[in-house]
Amino acid sequence: MTVELYESTHAVVGEAAVRRALPRRAHRTVGAWCFLDHFGPAGSSAPLTIGPHPHIGLQTVTWLLEGELVHSDSLGSEQPIRPGQLNLMSAGHGVVHAEDGRSAAGAGHGVQLWIAQPEATRHGPAAFEHHAHLPAMSMGAGHATVLTGSFGGTVSKARTDTPLVGVDLVLDGRADLPLEPSYEYAVVVLSGSLVVDATTVPADTLAYVGAGRDEVRVAAERTRALLLGGVPFGEEITMWWNFVARSRDEMDEARAAWEQASDRFGTVRTDLARVPAPAVTR
Repeated sequence: MTVELYESTHAVVGEAAVRRALPRRAHRTVGAWCFLDHFGPAGSSAPLTIGPHPHIGLQTVTWLLEGELVHSDSLGSEQPIRPGQLNLMSAGHGVVHAEDGRSAAGAGHGVQLWIAQPEATRHGPAAFEHHAHLPAMSMGAGHATVLTGSFGGTVSKARTDTPLVGVDLVLDGRADLPLEPSYEYAVVVLSGSLVVDATTVPADTLAYVGAGRDEVRVAAERTRALLLGGVPFGEEITMWWNFVARSRDEMDEARAAWEQASDRFGTVRTDLARVPAPAVTR
């Protein structure tokens, strides 16, 4: 099977420079994974700090490699997150949160991911969970930490609304990664380099592996990477700003609710400035 490579694009979130691996024009989703920003340490002079902003129809997954962030949301959560811990927020019909990296020394280093919620849960209530300890397994050439789903028989307790998996890989050598044939997969290299089959994947590049495999062989050289997979998402999504919906009308309704400070999203206790919605372009 052919491995497809996609170099991350560059963006700015708040004042932090990020490298965006998802979405891609060719692959809007990998399973239900629909967004991945890699922030710090290279090229970033500011910590990831974002004032109150809204979400609908998605789950945010925050995974740090260095530093610390404090998550606050309209559910009343105030949760510091450190390397090796997982924050997962389900937006449902609407939630607002803020992320504050000002207390960390340096710019910090990590990834922010979104998971599209299916029709069954995207209109439901918001929720937040923090996992201070995640299951891990040895892989000979390194180790794997299971953020969500199941990998090689190791299962995370983090909520999943569709069948999917997210794994943090620290590898130096050869390894066979177990896969679920009904899932499609991608690997995003955060540092180092990885050879997937016979294809070299440099840092800040997404390698789309596809579906129908029960394993994939990789060769790594001091590499940190994320393996993302899931059953292909069977619903066509519309993404704009911080919203994942199904139509432009839903986006317009959510934007209007945010700009009017309606009760749909609530408020967050923070001294960070509220983020206004950008103008809609059609």
